[in-house]
Amino acid sequence: MSAAQAVTAASDGWLGAALVPLLAMAPVLWRVATGGPRERLVAQNLAALAAALTLLLAAQGFGRPAYVDLALVLSLLGPAGTLVYARFLGGVPPARPVYWAAVVAVPLTVVPLCVAAGPGRQLVKLLVVGALLVAGGVVTSAGSRIPADGAGDGTTAPGTADGRGSAG
Repeated sequence: MSAAQAVTAASDGWLGAALVPLLAMAPVLWRVATGGPRERLVAQNLAALAAALTLLLAAQGFGRPAYVDLALVLSLLGPAGTLVYARFLGGVPPARPVYWAAVVAVPLTVVPLCVAAGPGRQLVKLLVVGALLVAGGVVTSAGSRIPADGAGDGTTAPGTADGRGSAG
C-alpha cells in the first residue's frame, strides 16, 4: 500500500465516522419539525451537538481545519440558543439524550481526534471545542424552571428584608 492510499484510507475512516452523528440527526431533525415546543428545544440542542461532532470528524477526514472553527462557533451558539429559547418557554426541560451524548459521544469523538492531531494549536482547539460541548450539553440537559413572576425561587438572602442584598 502506498502512502497516498494510506492517507485516503485514513480519510475514509474519519469520513465514515462522521456519518454516524450525521445519520443520528435524521430522527432529531424530525423531532424539531414535528414535536411540541419543549421537544423541539431538546432536539435543537441535540442537533447542535451532533452537528458539531460531524464537523470535527469531517475536518479530519477532509483535512480542513476551518471546520474545527465552525464546530467551535456551534459549540458556543448551540447551548446559548437553547438557553435563550428556554427563557421564552419557562425553563429547560430535562434531557437525558443530550446529557449522555455530551458525556459519552463527545469524549469518544474528541480523544481520537486529539491523538490524530498531535501536539499543537489544533489539539488546543479540539480540547476547547470538546470542553464547550460537554459543558453546554450538561448545563442545558439538567432542566430548570423559571418562575412565572421571574423572581427567582422565592427565598431571601440571610439578613435582608427584600432578598436583594440591601436591608431597606
